[in-house]
Amino acid sequence: MAQVGRSIKGKKITFNVAKNCIRITFDGKRRLDLSKMGLTSFPKCILRLNDVDELDLSRNMIRKIPESISKFQNLRWLDLHSNYIDKLPESIGQMTTLLYLNISNNKLTTNGLPVELNQLKNIRTVNLGLNHLDSVPTTLGALKELHEVGLNDNLLKTIPANISKLPKLKKLNTKRNPFPDTEQSTSFIDSIKRMENLYLVDAKDLCGPCLRKCQLARENLNKMKSMVLPGPRKAIFPNLVSPNSMAKDSNEDWRMRTPSW
Repeated sequence: MAQVGRSIKGKKITFNVAKNCIRITFDGKRRLDLSKMGLTSFPKCILRLNDVDELDLSRNMIRKIPESISKFQNLRWLDLHSNYIDKLPESIGQMTTLLYLNISNNKLTTNGLPVELNQLKNIRTVNLGLNHLDSVPTTLGALKELHEVGLNDNLLKTIPANISKLPKLKKLNTKRNPFPDTEQSTSFIDSIKRMENLYLVDAKDLCGPCLRKCQLARENLNKMKSMVLPGPRKAIFPNLVSPNSMAKDSNEDWRMRTPSW
């Protein structure tokens, strides 16, 4: 992304321009797409369009997200990747309809993530990759509906045990973090592989012995107290895109494929 300097003036948009940027998704949802608009601040006029289902503010130069974003009470999908955001507002916890949150490729630190994130009880995908996190927020452990988490390209040295207790977690990307090379790395990698396979079938479809075997695998996974990954391992989260300045300009290439919920 281009460096933000005093000589660069952000583009301002009007309500009518924003209204014309609403698109209908393949599943009939209303998406307000303001990506690649050259915005340096959150456009307040879009608060009048707070009935949309999806909001895309990615690939701009926005530095701050206001508390008023919580007015988007129907939002299920929020894409803020590739901006200059260093902190999320506490009010994001009020957006309980969110299923997908992408805040990768920003300037977020662990202190910039509010504890109110633990109120997003329905969220399924969170991408925190390409930021400046030096620890994993403990709030993630409270998000029991999480399926996929992106933590790649940060400053992480450990992954807390509460991540293993997320009952529906299937994909975890921790690539390119400064993890120490310990013996626990292998067991953590194996546990994630088991996790990806554990929920491919419903319990009701398994025979008794197979169901018990899966239950024991989950119990063993939950007992892990310390989990770390070495950097050079192959990515285990292939569907979660890691946007950067060299990525393709296509909107779909930047964004993880939106699941059908």
